[in-house]
Amino acid sequence: MIKPKRLQPGSKIAIISPSSGLPHLFPEIYELGLHQLQQILSLEVIEMPTARMAPDELYRNPQLRAKDINECFSNDHIDGILTSIGGYESVRILPFLDTDMIRNHPKFIMGFSDATTFLTYLNQLGMVTFYGPSVMAGIAQMKNLPLEYTEHLKALLFSSSFPYKLFPYPKWTNGYKDWKSIEHLGECREFYDNQHGWSFLQGGSVERGYLWGGCIEVLEFMKSTVYWPNEAFWNDKILFFETSEDKPSPMQVGYMLRNYGMQGIFSKVKGILIGRAKDYTMEEKKKLNEIAVKVIKDEFGAGDLPIVVDLDFGHTDPKWILPIGSKVELNPITREITLLECPFDEG
Repeated sequence: MIKPKRLQPGSKIAIISPSSGLPHLFPEIYELGLHQLQQILSLEVIEMPTARMAPDELYRNPQLRAKDINECFSNDHIDGILTSIGGYESVRILPFLDTDMIRNHPKFIMGFSDATTFLTYLNQLGMVTFYGPSVMAGIAQMKNLPLEYTEHLKALLFSSSFPYKLFPYPKWTNGYKDWKSIEHLGECREFYDNQHGWSFLQGGSVERGYLWGGCIEVLEFMKSTVYWPNEAFWNDKILFFETSEDKPSPMQVGYMLRNYGMQGIFSKVKGILIGRAKDYTMEEKKKLNEIAVKVIKDEFGAGDLPIVVDLDFGHTDPKWILPIGSKVELNPITREITLLECPFDEG
């Protein structure tokens, strides 16, 4: 794996809008996120031309969004890249990425949701990328989220303490209060206690593999394109999936999982991680778990494959940072999940 250099306080972070123009529509929450990057994480912010671009202009110009990414990687004064927010059609920027140049200038790049497209594609090309919070969704709310969240971000971004055990956050929320309300800017919706943490639905032995995944609906955009992994890629991977604010039904998620089974992927990977589904009721969560086991175990015979659910990544908050391409260990016996290697180049 090609790893980026570690960030440190004072690192210059470029902000891009590769998916949608929500910073243009909601500048207050966007600027709050920039403020938190500077004040809490001590990062220097550089806004790229697309960062505040109007939604219509962004939509019409996928090549401009890709140009921002290319320039971020080629500019020696930029240390890392962070998305402003997600969206729904960043897949259209992939043909315009200068992948040879990007591979030769590896840097920290992080986002989630629609950022799944370029994060997973760059990983296929050999780079470690990062699935985690964006400026408007996760960073802007830092002061209203558990302290453990800030500690996690600083540990993943700035420290070299690996192996690193992931822990459930003490509480979680489905989202944020109205971004139009200045009075409640950066506040979250109702919090729920996370007393029981995650659950292993199956798996009896310790497995190790390399993280790969993202938003399960966004990954559907990539199937049957040249940006989808080849058959050999899936060996020794631990897949992670999460659902978006569009809230696909448990049955729809089952349809998507079935496709992975038909590709023979469940016989090659070492585990499946499923993030906490946003806005699901307890009954819907139970149904999702049942369908995941039915598809993976009953339909495709992968009864020994660890399946872990209700994990702290994706569209609920607070979120983990998951380094795509880094080695992870799943231990069903102790119920532990451990990042085994540093995702940064320490040389």
